[in-house]
Amino acid sequence: MQQVESFDLILFGGSGDLALRKLLPALYSRHVAGDLPAHGRIIGVARQAQTREQYIAQVRQHCLLNIDSGLFSEAVFSVFSKRLEYLRIDAGVVSDFEALNSFLKDSAAQVRVFYLSTAPDLFTSICENLAAAKLIHGNSRVVLEKPLGRDLASAQEINARVGRVFDESQIYRIDHYLGKEPVQNLMALRFGNALFEPLWSRSWVHDVQITIAERVGVEKRGDFYDRAGALRDMVQNHLLQLLCIIAMEPPSSIDPDAVRDEKLKVLRGLVPMTAQNVRTSTVRGQYRAGAIDGQPVISYVQEEGISASSTTETFVALKAEINNWRWSGVPFYLRTGKRLQERVAEIVVNFRNVPHSIFPPPKGGIQGNRLIIQLQPEEELKLYLMAKEPGNEMQLKPVHLNLDFSEQFKQRPMDAYERLLMDVIRGKLTLFMRRDELDAAWRWIEPILEAWSASEEKPKPYTAGSWGPAAASALLAHQGSAWPEEG
Repeated sequence: MQQVESFDLILFGGSGDLALRKLLPALYSRHVAGDLPAHGRIIGVARQAQTREQYIAQVRQHCLLNIDSGLFSEAVFSVFSKRLEYLRIDAGVVSDFEALNSFLKDSAAQVRVFYLSTAPDLFTSICENLAAAKLIHGNSRVVLEKPLGRDLASAQEINARVGRVFDESQIYRIDHYLGKEPVQNLMALRFGNALFEPLWSRSWVHDVQITIAERVGVEKRGDFYDRAGALRDMVQNHLLQLLCIIAMEPPSSIDPDAVRDEKLKVLRGLVPMTAQNVRTSTVRGQYRAGAIDGQPVISYVQEEGISASSTTETFVALKAEINNWRWSGVPFYLRTGKRLQERVAEIVVNFRNVPHSIFPPPKGGIQGNRLIIQLQPEEELKLYLMAKEPGNEMQLKPVHLNLDFSEQFKQRPMDAYERLLMDVIRGKLTLFMRRDELDAAWRWIEPILEAWSASEEKPKPYTAGSWGPAAASALLAHQGSAWPEEG
């Protein structure tokens, strides 16, 4: 494994929800695993006036809540806390950055990471203020959380301004879904084995379905979410990146640009969305009052920070197609939503049925083989096959081969943020989006946004606790397919 150099990780938004709930527990876990060097400091930066001791207490509280009890130890956290520092800085005030400069100037760190866990509209001012305070050197890196922009023009402006301060090789646009273990194993499955490659094409694949379903609502993100919506928040980044991993050609190596070149080809190969196929190939919805686990749930427009007349979508289902020899004619169905029946993130590859069955038809008919890559709530791979039931009769039923990572490898799977944070510190760009990838994703998404904006049709209502609008099922039924829970 690549050696980890000494580092300073400056965490803007260090007292925010993402930092406290995900990033700092992930760094603690890597400390427990022995991955962090002796000189590896974490400097929380935020506008709140608090002492270092208060910040450490805050981090400890969130580590207790978000780390498995078997992994958390007061003695170990006491050692970890020696890595933590806190500085009060207003990200929009350039003079505040002199305090950070003074704090870092005598540091022996070889790597300097600026993690921007802030509102996206602060990205450019933070980067420009870092440059003005002369805080950036050749081994500095900046991590940008999504969403980057609201459309192509705003994304390009952010990238241009950040790019005037940092070289492209120093910019890490993070998508935590790419750090999940099953996504890593999908690449291993495809490019480390000869078994699936002959089947991974239009000749054998009927359709591909990618779902990220959430049971939660907007929680405390009402103001942000009502300006973004599900298409910007989830489809433009997470779902399209998963589609790229599924559909990309084998890269020449695992080197960052070799992988990202192939992902870019997928994005550029997507059949462009026109006003006509936005009408026929997309469904947007908004949840109404309902119940989850027997508990009443209010409608989206009753949530805190949401206008009663809001037409923001909380659900999206769409059909995408790729214009190339491997995938021409194969539909890729993408779906995401809030307040759905289950919390699940998975990729389903449905293979074609056998051309002729010699067996008596089982209940439900002969089913095509399916490969399911589940990202949450559990991380596992399942391959569904038809097999004979025990007994005298030749009756078939679907069974599955299951790869449970925790059972197979007898160790705790690494959290996505753990992997990605270590990749940033090590300088590994493979799992991070390149600027041209982001542009290509926005170019494909933007016509959908424009068509929805021009339409007088409101999002289709669906009951909280359901699987979304009925139109999402009809989208697949036209081609003889169904979502996993309906199949």
